[in-house]
Amino acid sequence: MRLGSPCLVPASSPIVRSSVRPVALVITAVAAAALVLSACSTPDTDAGAPDATRTVDHARGATEVPADPVRVITLEPVELDTAVALGVIPVGTSVLSEATGVPAYLGPEAEQIPTVGTVAEPRLEAIAALEPDLILGTDTRHGDFYDQLAAIAPTVFMASQSDPWQDNVRLVGRALGREDRAEEVLGDYTARCAEVAAAHDTAGRTAQLIRPRDDILTLYGPLSFAGSTLECAGFTTPPRAEWADEISVDLSPELVSQAAADLVLVTTVDPGADAPLPAPIVANPAVFPNPHPVDQASWITGVGPKGGQAVLDDLERILSR
Repeated sequence: MRLGSPCLVPASSPIVRSSVRPVALVITAVAAAALVLSACSTPDTDAGAPDATRTVDHARGATEVPADPVRVITLEPVELDTAVALGVIPVGTSVLSEATGVPAYLGPEAEQIPTVGTVAEPRLEAIAALEPDLILGTDTRHGDFYDQLAAIAPTVFMASQSDPWQDNVRLVGRALGREDRAEEVLGDYTARCAEVAAAHDTAGRTAQLIRPRDDILTLYGPLSFAGSTLECAGFTTPPRAEWADEISVDLSPELVSQAAADLVLVTTVDPGADAPLPAPIVANPAVFPNPHPVDQASWITGVGPKGGQAVLDDLERILSR
């Protein structure tokens, strides 16, 4: 309270006198002080109050969150990407790999965010030490930690990382109190898709993203982040029965020809000009005459508005050659 406030308790009040008072007097004094403080408190419904809150419906129910959270922890790539896109730099985040850290495409400010474990195994002690006022996670990945996280700070969970990523962007926007801005950045993404499609006449052409993983090749479909961005930019993913329910499908090397498309993109951790491509693709130049390496950080782990723009940047660069 400010000095001189009418709600200050005078020094002569019983609550500041010697503690060796009769019990009844102490109880009376405490009750009186409570009434004074209650009369001076600002309701949570006051949007301008520091402790104002909003109710956010999410995968675990409804949670009261700060009206304007400033110490946010993100446990999922789409939550990190979206927070940065909406102008909120988290105080901590989990990452897919602590060795590689925060994806570089998010910019230098985001690269300085402390990590709190991996997406699969967040470190609760590190999260608590950062004193967050909001935690964002995913029920399918972090469901076992929900009660512990909610004991640290208000916690909002999206249902699954496999859900349509734009719906998850909107949920993060609601949790951060930036719904309008979330719609703006999604609108920018959609408009950019249309520009790429028109400039490069992508209609009627197929495109396939391939991710090499150990001894298999993973293909990404139209429900995936990268696949949906390719389709947003006018391409069609080669049809497969799995695309009705799955975001990806694994192929053994001998079935690599099933990944053929007009535009083939292959993820790599180092997408430079000399990026190595998987042997099954290199060994089949008739099926893959011109495969293009792309950055795994944005195409696979970069789910969100900023990742979408990074993918579209790559598409424009590739299609302009």
